Amino acid sequence: MERKEYDVIIVGTGAAGLFTAISFPVNYKILMITKDTIENSDSYLAQGGISTLLRADDYNAYYEDTMKAGHFENRPESVEKMIRSSNGIIQQLIKVGVDFDKNEAGQLDYTREGGHSTYRILHHQDVTGKEIVSKLLTKVRTCKNITILENTTMVDIVAKDNECQGIVMKDFNGISACYGKSIILATGGIGGVFKNSTNFPHISGDSFAIALRHKIKLENIDYIQIHPTVLYSKKKGRRFLISESVRGEGAVLLNEDKNRFVDELQPRDVVTEAISKEMKKYNTDHVYLCLKNISKKEILSHFPNIYKRCLEEGYDATKDLIPVTPAQHYLMGGIKVNTIGETSMSHLFAVGETACNGVHGANRLASNSLLESLVFGQNTAQNICKNQVDTKIVVSEVQIKDYNDIEKWQQENVKILLNEIKRRDVKFYDKWCNA
Repeated sequence: MERKEYDVIIVGTGAAGLFTAISFPVNYKILMITKDTIENSDSYLAQGGISTLLRADDYNAYYEDTMKAGHFENRPESVEKMIRSSNGIIQQLIKVGVDFDKNEAGQLDYTREGGHSTYRILHHQDVTGKEIVSKLLTKVRTCKNITILENTTMVDIVAKDNECQGIVMKDFNGISACYGKSIILATGGIGGVFKNSTNFPHISGDSFAIALRHKIKLENIDYIQIHPTVLYSKKKGRRFLISESVRGEGAVLLNEDKNRFVDELQPRDVVTEAISKEMKKYNTDHVYLCLKNISKKEILSHFPNIYKRCLEEGYDATKDLIPVTPAQHYLMGGIKVNTIGETSMSHLFAVGETACNGVHGANRLASNSLLESLVFGQNTAQNICKNQVDTKIVVSEVQIKDYNDIEKWQQENVKILLNEIKRRDVKFYDKWCNA
């Protein structure tokens, strides 16, 4: 079998993986793999926007908003790094062609979301993630040093003496090993193990189960964020998120009696808990989102995708109340890393939702996810370039036959992950997971 070697292997093609890839010099030979098609990442689905430091005098307020949303369990050094890097990241996105919405004066248009004390969120209508990821994909596809393999699943990592040497992967040709000087996990969260989630179903926490198998440190794997407002539907499948920016622009939540019951711009966990209480009180499985405070022009221009999706379910957002309910959305925990992406295993890194650098604490502030992914993805690439230049690939023998029953192996991975979540917080699991 041909031995495949790369300088860097990145598992995942969401915003974190893509931005990390383009942060390397062009002389780095890079392999990117994705479990599904290249566009099907959760960051592609992000609606609301990407947060940024509005002005120098906004730093303290932004820092406080992030810490407060995270119940002050955030790592201060990570929060500081993210905020202070934000403007530079935005400029880099604009440079690769990301088209953020502008106001009538031609200046960047900022919106506000739950937990933010001011308007500091940039957006592209209600498909900001799609705009950012598509432009990053365009950039990656021009890079001759980057190879992308779709429909390719990481089955395991190749490791010896707590040193990562590569991955075991499965594609249409079967199972094979691939080796690299640095392995970066950017596989997203755990939404695929939930019945009700805004995530793609194939994003099922593979990296976390593999980490548990290899005794790689995890942190706060039970810190699972429930988004308060997804479009209520009796249909099966991924839930359609209704962006927090809709509430930021004036939409309110109503109970079964059509009364407002919560300040909609509180952090997500607070709003979710309030909705849960109303649903229990009235014995219903949804509440209502009312957009009557937002003009029809604003709904059609700022939220065209949300308007269209609601219309498909039979609701005109410019006239009707929209039934909404909470659903699993994001993981604040993950593989424990520092601010330069290093895990507890040598030569193994993690970025994006897969990583836990502590920036989000116990609850993520709205629109910090895309920013966090890009800031720390770039940090990780810069760290590897600085410290891994002379790394040599050491190849351990991989017994491919160990993975012949791939379905059983993957089912066991899901069990390993769910057992770890339940072990850490049974009450939380029983209340929300329904996995």
